[in-house]
Amino acid sequence: MYFFLINLSILDLGSISVTIPKSIANSFMNTKLISYSGCVTEVFLFMFLISADLALLTVMAYDRYVAICHPLHYERVMNRGACVQMAASAWISSIIYSALHTGNTFASTFCEDNTVDQFFCEIPQLLKLTCYDSYLSEAGFIVFGACLGLGCFVFIIVSYVQMFKTVLRIPSEQGRHKAFSTCLPRLIVVTMFLSISCFSYLKPTSSSTSGLDLLVAVLYSMVPPVMNPIIYSMRNKKIKNAVKKMIGWRLFTKNKRTVSLP
Repeated sequence: MYFFLINLSILDLGSISVTIPKSIANSFMNTKLISYSGCVTEVFLFMFLISADLALLTVMAYDRYVAICHPLHYERVMNRGACVQMAASAWISSIIYSALHTGNTFASTFCEDNTVDQFFCEIPQLLKLTCYDSYLSEAGFIVFGACLGLGCFVFIIVSYVQMFKTVLRIPSEQGRHKAFSTCLPRLIVVTMFLSISCFSYLKPTSSSTSGLDLLVAVLYSMVPPVMNPIIYSMRNKKIKNAVKKMIGWRLFTKNKRTVSLP
């Protein structure tokens, strides 16, 4: 579990770092410019990080399924080699998907102006600038990606349903409450992420206002990376105790340095 949490934290930190710093820098410098190569890089990294995030959440759902529903087989099924292979598969497949998606997007012919009505280079906004034939090609790729995301979502739902069935057989009410309070927030965040991102990418490009597009982009690009550390880490008692010890140790060493001799 902690191995997967390390991977998830790297992906969440990366997805925030791809879009937010550039937007903040543009705000401070009172500019709205980004280079073509910068836009390509931003699209590639963002698509890679959010797709790897979803793939890793799918793997983590399977990990929790084995731990809760088949605890006696957990050490055999989720051994170190299997964990490394699952994490590597999530990263590599996401890199390939992002490279194909980005290449297909920027291979399109842009017929409109070069103004992207968003705080980062988002593919639906870029599609508004493409010609009709290019739009159809990229739209097909987006539908394919949505089907992959839906497959991951169905797998996560099935895993959690099996976990809920097992948890309901726990005789301890405290144990059931702990399991539900841990699993339900994870399902809510995954559902919100997939539903909002599918709405953003699958809706017609001219069916919503720029204000709605901005709100939707903020919800699916910023909220899940912010919520994941809270749900997967800060709700874990061992991690909370480790953070408290680390903060306490730093305060202790800081106080030691500031003490002056009479």
